[in-house]
Amino acid sequence: MGNNVIPEKIQGVPKFAKEILRFCSITSQFILFGNIYDLFPFPKDDKYIPMNITQFIASLLTTYDNYKTVIEYIPLEGFRLLKGDEEIFTNLTGRKISDKIVFLLDAYETIERFLTGEEKVAVLINFASRLPEISCNKDLPDFLYYTFKLSININQKGSPPSFNPIIFLVEKENDLPPWYTVENPRIRTIPIPKPDFEIRRWIAQSLLPRMDEWASLNEVKKEEVIKDFVNLTSGMFARDMLSIVVLSKREDLSVREIGEATRRYKVGVSENPWAKIDKDRLHNAEEFLNSRVMGQEKAVKQAATILRRAFFNLSGSQFSRYSNRPKGVLFFAGPTGVGKTELAKAITELIFGSEHHYIRFDMSEFSHEHSDQRLIGAPPGYVGYDVGGELTNAVKQNPFSVILFDEIEKAHPKILDIFLQILDDGRLTSGRGETVYFSESLIIFTSNLGVYEMTSDGRKIQRVLPEMSYEEIEKILTEAIKEYFTFKIARPEILNRIGENIIVFDFIRNENVKKILNKMLNNVKIKLEEDKKIKLEISDNVQQIIFEEVTKDLSMGGRGIGNKLELLFINPLAELLFELFPREGSIVRLDRLVKNEDRWDLDGQVVS
Repeated sequence: MGNNVIPEKIQGVPKFAKEILRFCSITSQFILFGNIYDLFPFPKDDKYIPMNITQFIASLLTTYDNYKTVIEYIPLEGFRLLKGDEEIFTNLTGRKISDKIVFLLDAYETIERFLTGEEKVAVLINFASRLPEISCNKDLPDFLYYTFKLSININQKGSPPSFNPIIFLVEKENDLPPWYTVENPRIRTIPIPKPDFEIRRWIAQSLLPRMDEWASLNEVKKEEVIKDFVNLTSGMFARDMLSIVVLSKREDLSVREIGEATRRYKVGVSENPWAKIDKDRLHNAEEFLNSRVMGQEKAVKQAATILRRAFFNLSGSQFSRYSNRPKGVLFFAGPTGVGKTELAKAITELIFGSEHHYIRFDMSEFSHEHSDQRLIGAPPGYVGYDVGGELTNAVKQNPFSVILFDEIEKAHPKILDIFLQILDDGRLTSGRGETVYFSESLIIFTSNLGVYEMTSDGRKIQRVLPEMSYEEIEKILTEAIKEYFTFKIARPEILNRIGENIIVFDFIRNENVKKILNKMLNNVKIKLEEDKKIKLEISDNVQQIIFEEVTKDLSMGGRGIGNKLELLFINPLAELLFELFPREGSIVRLDRLVKNEDRWDLDGQVVS
C-alpha cells in the first residue's frame, strides 16, 4: 500500500474506506451499496471535513494510496475530475474532461484507455442504479460485459502494485446483475451502513463548533454536548446531523439547545404540546378521567401515574438518557364495553385539549399477511407505494398523538414486529424510506385476552365473570396476557417492552350503572337542547324502568348499556317528539315508559 499506511490506524474514517484501501492491491473493481448519498468525515489537519461519497473516496485514494487522478462518470452527462491532474486524463484518453459523453459504450472506451495507462488512477461510476433506466437498447449489457472483462484482464500498476479500480456506487446490492458480482474474486462488494457511534462523533466534532455559544463552553461541557448530539442522532444519517445544525442556526437555537433542535428536526414542528399541558389538570388527572370513565378507579389511577411519568419524559429513562421511545405505553385489558376506548379518548383530551389527536387502528383489519404494508406503506414497485402507510402518514402529519391499537391479539405476527420497533426504537421507516418518529406519541394497546377461552371441543367459555372480585379478574387476565405473549405466540420481547403497564379494567358494577346512565341521558338532553332548542324532563319512574332494564345483563359493559338505551329510550323518544312536534324553546316532560309486545313506547307532553 502506498505511503505504508495501515488502514486501521486512520482515525475517523468509516470501515468501508479502510476496506477499499486494503483491497486495492488485490481487487480491480468495487461495488459500494447502501448509504451512498450521505456525508462522510475525512481527516484533514486535525479536523474532520464532511464530504459526499465521491469527494471522500477521491480524497482517500489520493491521500493514503498515491493515486494521481480520480474521476467520476455520471451517466448522460460525462466525466468529472474529482482529484488530480486533468492533463493526465486528456493524455490517456485523448478527450477533454468537459466532453459530454452520453452513450455507455463511448464512456467505456474512455474508461478503458484511462485505466490501462501507466498512471495510477481510479474511476467512480455514480448513480449506477439508474443505468437500466437510461441505457439505449444493448448499451447496458455490452457496457457491463466489457467492464466485467476488464476486471479480469487489467493488470496492477505501481510499486507496491495495486489496481486502477472501477468503483460502482449503487443503492441496493442487487442493482447490478448477479452474474456480474457473484464468484468473481476481482470484484468486491462493500455495504455502506448508516454512521455508527464513532463516525457520528467525528461528524459532531466537525459540525458543533459552527453553532452559537460553542466558544463559550469549557472543555468538559463541549464533550458533554458532543456526546448528547451523538446519542440523540442514533440511527440517523450524517446529512441529518448537518440539517439539525442548519435548522438550529435558522431558528436561533444555541449549541446548548442541541436536544431541542434535534427534536424539532425529527417531528417537524417547533411547538411542543407536552410542554403546554396544564400542570394542575395533570395533577388532578384522576378526577377528570373518572368523570369520563365511570367505575374504573383503579385503572384510571394507574393510567394517571403513567401520564405523569410521560409528562416528565421519564419513559425508558432508566435504560438510557437518550431514549427515543414513545412518551408512554399503556396496555388496557378487560371485558368488552367497560371503558377502554373511552379512557383512551379521555387521555387524549386531557393531554392535548381535544380528541383530534386521537388515532385508532382496529387490529382485526390487520390480520392478513401483508397488512403490515397498510400501516407503513408498500415498498417500491408494489401497489399502494405512492399512497404511503396509514400509521406512518398519520404520525408524520401529527406526531403529538395518542395512538390506539385496538384488540392487539387479532393482528398478524408481522404487525407485532412493527410494534416492537416502535416500542424499542421509537421510529419506523415507511415503505418510501421516510423515517417517522414516535417519541412524542402515547401508545395504547387494548385487548380482550383472558376474558374468554376456547375449549377442546371448540366452545367459547367466559373465564372472568361479573360476580368475581376485581383482584380475581386482574390476576386471571394478567396471567393470560403473559401466557399469550410468552408461550402461545412466543414473543416475550413484546411483553418485555410493555413492562408493568398492563392496566386491567373491571366489569361495570351495579353501583356504577346509575352514574353511566345519568351521563348518557344527560348527553341526550344536551344534544336535543343544542340542536333543536328543546328541553327534556325525565320522570323518576321512567329513569327507574330504564335502570332496571339495563342492569338485567351487564355482560357487554357500557357499550351494552348504550345499545339498550337506544332501544328502550332513544327510539321511543324520537317517535314521541315526531308525534308532539314541539316548537323551539319548548319543554317536553316524559311521564311513562311502557313495553308493548316487542317495542317500547314513551308517554309524554309539552308542558311549556
